[in-house]
Amino acid sequence: MKIALIGYGKMGQAIEAIALDRGHEVVLKVNIENVEDNTIEKIQQADVAIEFTGPESAFDNIIRCIDAGVPVVSGSTGWLSRYEEAKEYCTRNNSALLYASNFSVGVNIFFAINKQLAALMAPHPGYNVWMKEIHHTEKKDAPSGTAITLAEQVIERNDHKKQWVNHESRQPEDLVILSERVDPAPGTHVITYTSPIDDIEIRHTAHNRKGFATGAVLAAEFLKGKKGVYGMSDVLGI
Repeated sequence: MKIALIGYGKMGQAIEAIALDRGHEVVLKVNIENVEDNTIEKIQQADVAIEFTGPESAFDNIIRCIDAGVPVVSGSTGWLSRYEEAKEYCTRNNSALLYASNFSVGVNIFFAINKQLAALMAPHPGYNVWMKEIHHTEKKDAPSGTAITLAEQVIERNDHKKQWVNHESRQPEDLVILSERVDPAPGTHVITYTSPIDDIEIRHTAHNRKGFATGAVLAAEFLKGKKGVYGMSDVLGI
């Protein structure tokens, strides 16, 4: 499979290593030093594009891949206010898009556990739920996309929480997400249900970027030749 890497920072380099190890070919690598190569013509050399950039460029990169007729896997965060627009554009142009806030197999299993736990805890208002996420200082957005996904899963299943906030709050309807930026920290997410009697806590801690990179390549393998909009639950069947 021929892969275009739109975004060749630390994550892009980790994805490249996994892709080559799995027998794929990287035909395009775009970073801040060669943005002139980020063209429809060069993207069309690939079977699938993998896009890991920043909030300011992700949407335009995804649209460019769709215009090139190349399925695109995106792991960029901080741009989701335009996600529905990207989905509609993908469908209208008969292309393929797979977005995930986190490609790690472990995190996606964690998502499934979080949904189940949230449903089990919903009938018990004596427990207050809050979250913490920790990442490296180079991460630009807060809270993380993974934390937002986890929070939205809880809110969907818990009538007592109406919205998430990224600061301390005493409002019972707020789901608090506390963000820390320390090095080195590939990513830790903790969901805690606390009561005067006891606490229940689930945690996922990444040790390096390999899990994210492996999942992104698995997603690209899944998306090759497909049409439509997908997520990691489709890749993993969970």
